[in-house]
Amino acid sequence: MNHPRPATPLATAQSAEPPARDFEVISLIGFAHAVSHFFHLLLPPLFPWLMNDFGLSFSAIGMTMTIFFVVSAIGQALAGFLVDRYGAARVLAGGIACFAAAALLLALADGYAMLALVGGVAGLGNSVFHPADFTVLNRHVSSPRLPHAFSIHGLSGNLGWALAPVFLTALAAAFGWRLAALAAAGLALFALALLFSRRQTLADPPGWVAGATSGLGGGEPAMSTFAFLRAPGVWLCFLFFLLITTAFGAIQNFATPILQNLHGLSLAAGATALSAYLAGGAGGILAGGFLARKGEHEKLIAAALLVAALLALLVAGVPLAAPAVLPLMAAIGFCTGIAGPSRDLLVRRAATSRFGQAAYGRVYGFVYSGLDSGLALAPLVFGGLMDGRRFAAVLVGVAALQGLAVLTALGVGATTRAP
Repeated sequence: MNHPRPATPLATAQSAEPPARDFEVISLIGFAHAVSHFFHLLLPPLFPWLMNDFGLSFSAIGMTMTIFFVVSAIGQALAGFLVDRYGAARVLAGGIACFAAAALLLALADGYAMLALVGGVAGLGNSVFHPADFTVLNRHVSSPRLPHAFSIHGLSGNLGWALAPVFLTALAAAFGWRLAALAAAGLALFALALLFSRRQTLADPPGWVAGATSGLGGGEPAMSTFAFLRAPGVWLCFLFFLLITTAFGAIQNFATPILQNLHGLSLAAGATALSAYLAGGAGGILAGGFLARKGEHEKLIAAALLVAALLALLVAGVPLAAPAVLPLMAAIGFCTGIAGPSRDLLVRRAATSRFGQAAYGRVYGFVYSGLDSGLALAPLVFGGLMDGRRFAAVLVGVAALQGLAVLTALGVGATTRAP
């Protein structure tokens, strides 16, 4: 049975944070998250040049991204322990330093082995961001502004995704892929310098002792290092992320050929429909920040994902004219995006309902490793259906995963709500 937690000194201080300080923290973490998503795509925009220069197949070059996500998934679960032990700001800086190292290695690459190493080092850097980012936001941003903080965090990641292909391909086309890699290293070093200059803003608040097992020195109960793994809500959160990102990965990887074959869209129109989905997701994240302030996060997630699932089934099973596909894809993205801020707040509830603030890093690191696991699984789960030309079945599978995610979200709500 869960009991309401007593107020802690940190919680009291947190609620009194001025808007300007909240804005600074949100902006810094948002920028860092944009950089992390930018480095998700350090390699893919440069694939044509790398394949040509090193004589690589699609399978070989694609393996570099498999390495990225496998390292990131494993590292993310472990990074949470480092966040709780050494503080989020230090671990965040270490992740950005890994990005700079990965980009410099790419600029010096002389063969496939170095490209694989680039994928691994970049994946290691990526692994720290969710446990570090959310720990900083939870410890520094006042509670009424947390929904908006999580909304901006998600939106900034999407902007990082959008910037990377344009930035890297333009530089590679004009000056070569090695200079593009050096420019990416420069971005990481700028981010590292910015975080260092504002390190006091992101440092652990007064009263917090990094590495302590009792949170705030007696305000929260002592716990063992792995106690969070015995909490059903934490496992349900992990499963939720695994399900929704496997569905997202299917759309991100295969939406264009699916829409070409199901609804006769051209290659350009299919790519535009995917862009509409991603743009709709960004809009949904913004709207979700406002809706999440009303509470009932699991119910909002359930409603949004159920609508997204129904729309996916509509696209899968009903013949559509090309002009109708784009708004439907945008609507699917919008509904999925709405769930984002509530999703992050639900994880926060799972972390604090039993462990207070002492296990933020561990819980966020473990739970968000489901993101990378889902992205790594999506090609394996749906690739066979694509090879068999069962395009509608992929969208039905996306809808099924979203429906299962609804059940896990409701389960998290039931296990973490105080009676």
